[in-house]
Amino acid sequence: MPKEIFSEEQFLELSERAIHCRVKRIKDVVKLKLRTKKYLYTFKAEPTTAEKLLSQINCDVIEL
Repeated sequence: MPKEIFSEEQFLELSERAIHCRVKRIKDVVKLKLRTKKYLYTFKAEPTTAEKLLSQINCDVIEL
C-alpha cells in the first residue's frame, strides 16, 4: 500500500533516498510519487508547488 505524505519538507527528505519520482498531472493537481526500496510515497500538490519541488530533488524524474 502506498503511503501519502502531506508536508513538503518530508517529501524533500524522502527524495534523497528515493530511486525515482513519477509525476502524474491531473487538471489542477499534480501527484508526485516517490519510489524507495520499501515503500511508494505519494504527495499531491498544485502545479506551481510541484515545479518548485521537482527543481529541488536530485533523483530520476519520470513523467507519466
